[in-house]
Amino acid sequence: MNPHFTFRSSSAAVATAAPEPFHSEAFEAAAVKELARRLKFTTIGHSDMPAIWEILRHAPGRTTDFSYAGLLMWVDYFHYEYAIVADTLFIKGRVESDISKVAFSLPIGRLPLSTSIEILRQYCESQGLELELSAVPECVLPQFQPLRPRSVEPLDDWSDYLYDAESLATLKGKKYGKKRNHVNQFLAAYPGYSFVELKPEMAGEVMRFMDVIDAEGDSTPMAVAERRLNRRVLEMIAEGDDIMHGGVLRDADGRILGFTIGDVKGDTLFVHIEKASRAVAGGFEMLNKSFAEYMCNRYPEIRYINREDDAGDPGLRHAKESYHPVELLRKLNIIL
Repeated sequence: MNPHFTFRSSSAAVATAAPEPFHSEAFEAAAVKELARRLKFTTIGHSDMPAIWEILRHAPGRTTDFSYAGLLMWVDYFHYEYAIVADTLFIKGRVESDISKVAFSLPIGRLPLSTSIEILRQYCESQGLELELSAVPECVLPQFQPLRPRSVEPLDDWSDYLYDAESLATLKGKKYGKKRNHVNQFLAAYPGYSFVELKPEMAGEVMRFMDVIDAEGDSTPMAVAERRLNRRVLEMIAEGDDIMHGGVLRDADGRILGFTIGDVKGDTLFVHIEKASRAVAGGFEMLNKSFAEYMCNRYPEIRYINREDDAGDPGLRHAKESYHPVELLRKLNIIL
């Protein structure tokens, strides 16, 4: 293991109640080889998500990689494939920090971790692959220590920013003074604004607003890919997806000023998309506050908001830090 890495306990260990696990004795002696043989990966499609979500929603921690749209939105970019064996979800994709390398997500489900890892080990052996897990929540690291991983490396640029939901919904307190000023600037410029739920029939109109975002956005490969994926998510909402939630910010004449999309798992709202025109002063702050307030009213169980990582971008890091996260949800690459 990396001698410079120190495990830090995390409140992110909280998760929804998972199904009763299988006992390891039932599998280790006779069935692991058969389960490994049955491990056949298939590209994840929108129609696969109900079965995947039934297991995924029990994943430990609050990292975005195990949220509904956090997986579905990035299927093409990370080449995500899945298999469900013995009520356990296996996801094959790429290393989050190096998409040229194949990696697996933390297995989720009823099988003990040691059994799931042995299944993956036999699969990798048959495919000539190195067994590497990427974006593993730091909160589960103690479970890996008995498996004696060869390498544990933190993904420094991919930690998720976790916020207190009530704070983002109200912006109360001295530390949010600048954010309130931006919101007030927006209110002064757009006194007749509205924030409404993003419904399927509005997806086409929002898609056209994405043309504005495309024109204003930068041309880095990640940014271009992300905007393309935003459009795919809008297509899914148009198809009637009922797990993702969105909101649209409009001026008094009904013109779209911005939109946002997220989903809920347990006590956490995950914000995956937040787009506003750069010409709208205070637009991002108003969008952020409005969506937090709307979702907290709709789902009173929400206590935290995950606004994802900064991908190592200094400007994005500054913007996320300015909202005063309560925790950074760290992730690991683990080679076994």
